[in-house]
Amino acid sequence: MQTISENACFGGIQGVYTHPSEACGCDMTFGLFVPEEAQGGPVPLLWYLSGLTCTHENAMVKAGMQGWAAEQGIAVVFPDTSPRGPGVADDDAFDLGQGAGFYVNATQAPWAAHYRMWDYVATELPALLGAGFALDMERQAITGHSMGGHGALTLAMSLPGRFRSVSAFAPICNPTGGDWGRKQFAAYLGEDEARWAAHDASLLMAARGFDGPVLVDTGTADQFLDLLRPETLASAALARRQQGTFRMQPGYDHSYFFIASFMEEHIEFHAEALWRD
Repeated sequence: MQTISENACFGGIQGVYTHPSEACGCDMTFGLFVPEEAQGGPVPLLWYLSGLTCTHENAMVKAGMQGWAAEQGIAVVFPDTSPRGPGVADDDAFDLGQGAGFYVNATQAPWAAHYRMWDYVATELPALLGAGFALDMERQAITGHSMGGHGALTLAMSLPGRFRSVSAFAPICNPTGGDWGRKQFAAYLGEDEARWAAHDASLLMAARGFDGPVLVDTGTADQFLDLLRPETLASAALARRQQGTFRMQPGYDHSYFFIASFMEEHIEFHAEALWRD
């Protein structure tokens, strides 16, 4: 692992690091904010998964997370959204290829060689973080935006006991039922739709739910509402009486202005679960 940069930030350190990834077969970059409390011992960890076209940097510089995380004494990791590099398959469309990994393990050519973002986020990066930083890997939570909200919800429901809480900003809730999902799943996973269900938050909510608190915010003025399909997740949660809060925020769109507006509440939500004995 190599250090790209480390900057003092709200009493802690905001770092950017790169490392060769066995899962993705290329170098991967991530951001990590570690609060001042880490000098005295391991601190809880919150994952932030970003959306389409983003890198590790977007939320790191736009979401306003570090100040609220510092107040709560928790670390935040910002993984990239896909493998990258000249040897990594890509597409001219913004919603497929580099910047659009969808947090799945691709099985189809040409994507299968590098697009194993599920293994990267679920297995490889956690092991690297636990070994290299003062983090309490028994206290993890996860959040994300749009495609990253999809990833946060599906990882949380598929890895019981891993995360104490999950939240999402404008997540892609039902990718098997919309154009943000069907196109990508067909490319990455093949035409057998039975394989897609494991990466659909609404179907996972109906089938198993989450063993902890859930918070989801979506804006009523989100320009991608028909692609996000928030009603499918809320209906599935209500049907199984899932512990959770599902909010439609009046006037907000899909931008980082929306994310930053409610980030304090999401950090407090996760901190309550992370520090609970």
